[in-house]
Amino acid sequence: MDVLPPPDGVRAKNEMTTRQMLTLVTPLLVLCPQRATAFPWSIDMFRGPAVQPLAVPPRNMPSGTLPVDGGEPTMTREDADGSLRNPLTATAAHLRSGAALFVIHCAPCHGDAGKGNGPVAFQMIVPPPDLTTAQPAERTDGYLYATIRNGSVVMPAYRDAMSAQERWKVVLYLRQLQGRLGTE
Repeated sequence: MDVLPPPDGVRAKNEMTTRQMLTLVTPLLVLCPQRATAFPWSIDMFRGPAVQPLAVPPRNMPSGTLPVDGGEPTMTREDADGSLRNPLTATAAHLRSGAALFVIHCAPCHGDAGKGNGPVAFQMIVPPPDLTTAQPAERTDGYLYATIRNGSVVMPAYRDAMSAQERWKVVLYLRQLQGRLGTE
């Protein structure tokens, strides 16, 4: 496809416009001896007052007053074993929510039924435990909650992934899987 040149009248009109612009700009360039430059935005930060964030030392907080761990006190599984009780009751809504959270966070390793046969279990150096057997079933709700929250040797911590209420819902669902719902 050939591109046709513009008609002669259009080309002459464009050239005249260019000539007229050069005629207007040339005297301005001759009359202004200084070079026009843009404002040096990069030096703004050099001219302002220096920020000294530690000019005043920070106030030292008494220990235990500033939450640094999501607002929950640090607690080992052994501490939680005897002191924590599940504040939630086993309602249908809590069990449905616990089941959904279990499928998202726990089932990849422990399997949908908690038997330790999840889709990634074969890749683990230490296989995930069957959560329906005697040992996990004998643990208290507080111990299971702290294991979900803090993790264990090979299990990751879900402190940041689930709220405290969501962790308790997972514990309720674990009790349902174990057939021990309401015995604690």
